Amino acid sequence: MATTETWHVANWGLDVESSDSGSIYKHQCMTCGQKSSPAVTADGPDAWCLRHAEQTGHTDFRCAVTTFFRASLVGGARR
Repeated sequence: MATTETWHVANWGLDVESSDSGSIYKHQCMTCGQKSSPAVTADGPDAWCLRHAEQTGHTDFRCAVTTFFRASLVGGARR
């Protein structure tokens, strides 16, 4: 007796999650590894970089931005 399989595949989409804090910014000195405090805007971490550069002479920084996404079904399942 033959068997058959039926697959139901859903269409999924990603949306930026806006109900929480939004993006989180954190900067790091590439010379010594020190990091700014995380913040919901880049203003605080940017100011930290400038103070750090003035105090240490270090001029290379990295900005890490964490953004949250939510997966949700789009248009229901298809056959």
